[in-house]
Amino acid sequence: MNKNSEAILLVEDNPDDAELTRLALARHGVDGRVTHVSDGMQALDYLLRRDAYAQRSGGNPILVLLDLKMPLLDGIGVLKEIKGSEQLHNIPVVVLTSSTEPSDLQRAYEAGTNAYIAKPTEFSQFLSAMKHVCEFWVNINQTAPQSAGSGVRPSSFGDLT
Repeated sequence: MNKNSEAILLVEDNPDDAELTRLALARHGVDGRVTHVSDGMQALDYLLRRDAYAQRSGGNPILVLLDLKMPLLDGIGVLKEIKGSEQLHNIPVVVLTSSTEPSDLQRAYEAGTNAYIAKPTEFSQFLSAMKHVCEFWVNINQTAPQSAGSGVRPSSFGDLT
């Protein structure tokens, strides 16, 4: 994977949290390599190159930062679709959420998350968390090659191609 290509898909419905996350990532060298979508359906459209993202260039992101509580399709639904897709299942997904509920943590891991981060409330702690995310998931982690096959898989959200 070309680490200089687009690195992160940020799935976050709160514009303030999205901006804060982008700012924190920018401070750690990922500026300009983050795509933000504001709900779960947009995330799947982006990843599966549907609708508004049908013509997007480049490969898949090397990381998805995923909020849990979103409209249209929540983070658990997105996570299940990613991890259930032959062409997407190898993309690392880190849940980045304000929820510290044990049930949310359990559901996220059962759905296949690679990591779960409860958003720190202090900005300095949030910056530190994003530093570690960048160091490991963007700079150190070796991603699996992208799948060559791209068949259609039916889902409760329509055909996923």
